[in-house]
Formats: sequence, C-alpha cells, structure tokens
Amino acid sequence: MTGPIAHRPAAPATVAIGFVNGIVSGVSRSGANPQAMLEHAGIATARLGDPDTRIPVARYAALYRLINERLDDEGFGLFSRPLRRGTFEFLCRGALSAAHLEEALDRIARYLRVVLDDLEVEVRRTGDTALLVISQEQDLPVGEPGRVFAFEWLLRMIHGLAAWLVARPLALDEVAFPYPPPPHAAEYELVFAPRCSFDAQQLVARFPAASLALPVRRDEAALRTFLADAPASITTLYRRDRALAQRVRDLLRAALPAQRSLGEIADQLFLSPRTLHRRLEDEGSSLRAIREGLRRDLAVEWLTKTGRPLGAIAADLGFADASAFYRAFRAWTGEGPRRYRSRFRV
Repeated sequence: MTGPIAHRPAAPATVAIGFVNGIVSGVSRSGANPQAMLEHAGIATARLGDPDTRIPVARYAALYRLINERLDDEGFGLFSRPLRRGTFEFLCRGALSAAHLEEALDRIARYLRVVLDDLEVEVRRTGDTALLVISQEQDLPVGEPGRVFAFEWLLRMIHGLAAWLVARPLALDEVAFPYPPPPHAAEYELVFAPRCSFDAQQLVARFPAASLALPVRRDEAALRTFLADAPASITTLYRRDRALAQRVRDLLRAALPAQRSLGEIADQLFLSPRTLHRRLEDEGSSLRAIREGLRRDLAVEWLTKTGRPLGAIAADLGFADASAFYRAFRAWTGEGPRRYRSRFRV
C-alpha cells in the first residue's frame, strides 16, 4: 500500500450527466447549437447518452453561464417565454427588503408569477410544516428531460436564494416531484432532501414552518457580491445545508489513504462523535455516505484524467486490495473501472 499523499487539493465534486441533458434541452429552440456549447464547456457530447457518466461541477457551472449568456435567457430556453438576463437580479432585489423569510418567499412567488407562465410557486402552512409548492400551469415547450430540469432548477434557485437571504442553511425535510424517477434520481438525496418521492401531482417541498419567521439579514452591499456569481453559484452545487458534510469530506480527503473514524473526524472538528453524527444526519448525510462519495469522485477523476494503475488508485483510496476497489466501483457506476476508463479517458 502506498503512503499518504501530502498537501493534496480537495477533490472536485461531480454531477450526474442527467443534469447536463436537462440544461441543454431547450437550447436548440433558440437556434443555438447545444453541441458547440457543450464542447466549449469541456463536456464531450458522446457522454450524454450514458447515465453513469459524471462531470466536474466546474464544467457544469461553465455550461450554465454560457447558456444564459448566449441565449439571453436565464431559463435556458425551457419555458414559453425567455427569462431575460437580469431576471434573477430583480427577483433578489424584490425579496431583499422583506422583513422575514415568509414575506420574502411570498414576494418571490408573486414575482415569478409575473415573469413565468408555465410554472406557479406558492408557499403554504400545515401545522408545524411549511410547503413550497410548484405547479405546472401549462405544457412546457420541451421534452421530458427539459421538464424535469425546469422543476429541479426552479426549486434549487428558490431554495438557494432563501438560504442566502437569511444567512443560514435551510434544510428541506422531503420533496415530492411531479414526474417518474429520472435516470439521475440517485442524486436527489444529495441535491434536494434526504427523502424524495416521485409521480406526485405537483412539486411539494416540506420544511419546518418555524423557518418562515427567520429575519432577512442581507443588504445591498451583500447583494452586489452575491450577484457576481449567482444564480449559477446557488443552483449548480449540492445542497447548501451540507456545509459540515463538505468539511468532513475535506478532512477525509486529506487523510487518504488512511480511513478516519467518526471519532477521529469529530476530534478534528472539536465536536463529540454523537454531535457530529447528529449534525450530519440533520444535513441528510453520514460519514459512510461522504466517504463513499469522495472515493467515487476521486476514482472517476483519476481513471479518466490520469494513467495511474488501478492498483495504485485502489491503494490511494484506502481499499484493502484491487478486488475490493473493483466491487465498489461497479456498485457506483454499474461497470468495472477498466472498462469505464477505456470509454471515458480524456
């Protein structure tokens, strides 16, 4: 087994190719060439048809911004009329002066009703639970991948903006989606909520009603900084209530090939193991899930971008032997690492 690799940068997060298929679904409606945009962002078009493919978040974010700019449409050509660039900025400005989250969400819903004909947003209360409801008002002018992405994107945008306004994570308890499970449904736990279901009549995201009373803490100065990267910065990455999970991921990455225990990670974070377990659970995660996600992303990166031998990759990821790595990689992607490398090596 090889020794620890010192001073390694954090492993880049990756996203499933299903999100890429969705984001380009409406591009051709505007007369633009989706293949050219994908290649400009460094994403091979040949990978679109393989549900096991993953790409770096940075390339996905680049594609996100490129489509917005080329189409002059922050809705990616998915809706019956474009959301011209600047739509998101004015959405933010409309919510910025709200006193609390409930008022901010109400303003967001009313603003979207003005600019968006296809989907309608509403916030409701049911006892101790708040519901963010997104209903389809008319058929979208794109196919099913585009329709799926439209719901995904709108939920992430509203949720990300809400969390930014109150300056704290806002965990969703569960989300019901109004379509069958898409090919990338396994990603939903990481992107949206720890519990997700499908084939609902409308999208319903549940979260504690107490959150609605949270004060809006942002101001104009904060907004200028925020807008430099938004909306891509709040809609392309994984759940923003997973800040602790990211710190744990970074510590696990730095320790490889050693496998740190919950107690060891807790010590590094100055937490008790019980507190760390509970807080990760609150974020919809666990040490095991974070470790497996890190190993998977590193394995994909090293297989596709380096010529590192499989045995060395297995050792650097902390596997006891190459066969254990093979079994894990097959469970992650549905195929062995050697075949995956032969198909996706760049």
